[in-house]
Amino acid sequence: MSKNLVLTGMMGVGKSTIGKILAEKLSFNFKDIDNLIEEKEKNSISQIFKKKSEPYFRKIENEVTLRELKNSNNVISLGGGAFLDKSIRRAVKNSGVSFWLDVSGEELIKRLRNSKKRPLLMKKNFSENINKIYLERMKTYSESDYRIKCNFLKPEEIASRILNLYENSGN
Repeated sequence: MSKNLVLTGMMGVGKSTIGKILAEKLSFNFKDIDNLIEEKEKNSISQIFKKKSEPYFRKIENEVTLRELKNSNNVISLGGGAFLDKSIRRAVKNSGVSFWLDVSGEELIKRLRNSKKRPLLMKKNFSENINKIYLERMKTYSESDYRIKCNFLKPEEIASRILNLYENSGN
């Protein structure tokens, strides 16, 4: 039984893309928390935010994430804000090896500019909003076991770096 490999970081950094590659290489299950929430709620994340509120979403996110972290042999892609929750961070520390996929604010702006799926970005001052969220979250993201700077790397390169660190972490 191996510890979970947990990916955290801002929306748009590639957690799902990298997570699928890693799960395949490790022969683990891939768990995308946002997708699991959408399945459970039978609604998109943006609709959950709109119809039921961000606190409601965070409550469901907490339940789904903590449930998945009780398992092992998973690659888990957390939602962008999940790692901010203390109980989730504690569970990640106990059951997994965590990786912060870090991309610069400028790169995030490029990647997310046309996204309609991200409820926290539906405000005015798009660039300012992304930078604000990033600055608020980076201190918490830095509590991850490892930080991977992804700006100039292809998904396969990122996955290889993570795999190497994971396999040498004594999981």
